[in-house]
Amino acid sequence: MMFPLRKSQRSQLSWSKIISNRLDIARDDRLRAFYQLSIIDPDIPLSQVTFVALDFETTGLNPKKHDIVSIGLIPFTLRRIFCRNAGYWLVQPRKPLGEESVVIHGITHSDIDEAPDLKRILDDVLEAMAGKITIAHFHRIEREFFDNALKARIGEGIRFPIIDTMEIEAKIQERENGGILNRLRGRHPLSIRLAESRNRYGLPPYQMHHALSDAMATAELFQAQIAYHYSPETRLGELWV
Repeated sequence: MMFPLRKSQRSQLSWSKIISNRLDIARDDRLRAFYQLSIIDPDIPLSQVTFVALDFETTGLNPKKHDIVSIGLIPFTLRRIFCRNAGYWLVQPRKPLGEESVVIHGITHSDIDEAPDLKRILDDVLEAMAGKITIAHFHRIEREFFDNALKARIGEGIRFPIIDTMEIEAKIQERENGGILNRLRGRHPLSIRLAESRNRYGLPPYQMHHALSDAMATAELFQAQIAYHYSPETRLGELWV
């Protein structure tokens, strides 16, 4: 009799195959180096993993029509955040900087006049991410924007496993405040936006929509989520997507 694969087994097969295939077909040496250092074992406990919180500010929300204007990242573990190794870059988008996005993140045309194209800083960004598991709040922004930005610049995209703190918080809120009985009692899942999620753990408010402060906020939120709801021995494959 055949039994269905556990989630970690499915993740292991999926990411092992994806990364292996990407390594085989990658033409860019920077991408090849990145894939060679990728962590694809879902059974590694979180306590043994180095993470990198990643955040982009963009010209809009559609990765096929908009582009990246700033990148913030910071490496960390469940116990420490390595502020001295944080990175922040303003980049020149190849799509128009819309008024609505300027209102949100405050980055103006004058701010990016002298900014480099993403292609010029790609070495630094990939080196900072290599050998770590990426953490983001709403992973579609970081993964899809990065993939499309690289396709436009070097002719090939990028894939990597990622842990989404928004997705984790959604599951926590659904478990604690969702369900039919809780809804009948008037209890509904709370907001899972970054600031509101942090507030539930007693984390301090930060300036929102700045790539580096949002990366720091995401790293702290993930540490709190694991401390309150999971265990340092939780397997990596239980959380990544």
